[in-house]
Amino acid sequence: MVCLNVKSLSLCISVFVFSASMLKQNLGRSTRSIYLSLAFLSLALHLLLAFFCFSILQTACVPSSSSSSSSSSLPRTDSEHRQSLSHSSSSPAASSSNKLPTIPQNEEHHKLNSNKLNHKEKDLLWDATERENKLTGGLIQKVKGWSKLEALFKHPLYNLPPQSLQDDDWLLRVKTNTEHTSDEGSEEEEEEDSIDADSDWESASEEKGYDKVSWTKEVETHPPWLRFHLGISRWELYDRKDPNLAQLTHYLARQRVLGAVQKTGGTQLKLLMSFPNYGQALLKPMRQSRDAETDVNLFYFSDFERHNGEIAAFHLDRLLGFNRIPPVVGRLINVTSEIREITTDHRLSRTFFTSPAGNVCFYGQCEYYCSTEHPACGQPHSLEASLAAMLPDLSLAPRRSWRSPWRRSYSRTKQAMWEKDPAYCDTVKQKPPYNHGTRLVDLIDMAILDFLMSNMDRHHYETFEKFGNETFLLHLDNGRAFGRHSQDEPTILVPLKQCCSIRRSTLLRLRLLSLPGFRLSDVMRESLAQDPLAPLAPLLSEGNLSALDRRLASVLQAVQTCQEHHTDVIYNDFEGYDTINSMHEEQNNK
Repeated sequence: MVCLNVKSLSLCISVFVFSASMLKQNLGRSTRSIYLSLAFLSLALHLLLAFFCFSILQTACVPSSSSSSSSSSLPRTDSEHRQSLSHSSSSPAASSSNKLPTIPQNEEHHKLNSNKLNHKEKDLLWDATERENKLTGGLIQKVKGWSKLEALFKHPLYNLPPQSLQDDDWLLRVKTNTEHTSDEGSEEEEEEDSIDADSDWESASEEKGYDKVSWTKEVETHPPWLRFHLGISRWELYDRKDPNLAQLTHYLARQRVLGAVQKTGGTQLKLLMSFPNYGQALLKPMRQSRDAETDVNLFYFSDFERHNGEIAAFHLDRLLGFNRIPPVVGRLINVTSEIREITTDHRLSRTFFTSPAGNVCFYGQCEYYCSTEHPACGQPHSLEASLAAMLPDLSLAPRRSWRSPWRRSYSRTKQAMWEKDPAYCDTVKQKPPYNHGTRLVDLIDMAILDFLMSNMDRHHYETFEKFGNETFLLHLDNGRAFGRHSQDEPTILVPLKQCCSIRRSTLLRLRLLSLPGFRLSDVMRESLAQDPLAPLAPLLSEGNLSALDRRLASVLQAVQTCQEHHTDVIYNDFEGYDTINSMHEEQNNK
């Protein structure tokens, strides 16, 4: 930037004086007067502009002091380099008191920490931060054309090498011709198994409204819901990169509804929807507005289930890299044509009525909130709802239900054992299946998920029986998630705080989502915008989104506290720091 000084000003004046003298010699008196006036006017304007620019650029033109100039010409020391990196990597949005203390918030905070820590402690602190930065991508450089969500899913932590799967690691699989011929059975079974190799199963007729289909062993002939079932493995419910996932959610949101009956079990109203391609989905209707907050006077077991809570839980589970919630989408359902007129459930059909406002309503039969005082109503026919993909039938893939060790008492007066015993986790660790394998850290993963979305209603969880104890936990039934954003429920994190154990992959992803380039609230907002109901209104309020960042900071703070008192906090669930670093370097090169 050019600075104006006295020398340049004097040169400018000399030029104008010279021009004026030349004009006097060559031009007539009247012409000279005109040109002299213009020259002096131009000189005055130049001087005014010079003083204006000089006042603005004065700070930039001040030469560096000897100390600063000498320091700038020399390479920075390690401490200065660490301090600059520490400031550049701090997040402006994570200013809450719950943020990890390893990353200073601002210069004042950094100076305060520097005064308290000796040089050895600062070196250890820097080494830990440097290792974390290497694994989470270091300083974030936004790639041109990528959104935060796209950048997140391109990060090495979300593209780890897949585990090798054997035949027994798949929940279901299509039998081969060899297996068909080797199976022993009755003459009827042999006749059924002797279907032509190109046509393994055909629908009998279309008289009930079902599509006439012909499924072979080729994946292309399978509907999306069947591909989803065949893709369930020992370690995850679905592969995030599987293109069938988009087809499945589209089918849930657009497929013609063929039948609707009330699903038995549970405490609140939900329906089982059937589609022409033999697929099914679990529907939970909208019972209150999306941004309505749970009454502080209600117990955790007394609140409505939320359709947008189910949708948002699926997206959050996917962003955390768990992939343990069945795909869920939002959909506008016509209460009259897609439920009332086609249902064969007489118990359900008897509960329909027209409200004084002219809206079609129903309430079904269940333990809570199934009455004329708590109906699900259309506007006047359209009703928002969540539709979740159904898991394989229990006759094909039996599931085992486990009582959570940190289950709440579901009493207005009694406390659970874990609420009274701070060393409760030591007792849990001695009992199977928590005394070996990954079951305990799987349970802590689920507790972190529940804390982020403020779900206090996790009394049981399920696993597929085929895989025994070496498998993931199903994160089902999340209707009471995202009910309250103005306050957090720290007791949901008790499994993490008492056991002080967490998966390494989970911790690294949480740290990644706390960085400005991948902020959890931002990627969550972007992910939810892909849902079919998003154009009507945001599926989560800004209060719920900001609560995610606040609660994430609390989780990381809890881990930090554990690390200060224990040495075996991190459960190394994968080998591959070198793999992550090489993938990150390859990504940067691209």
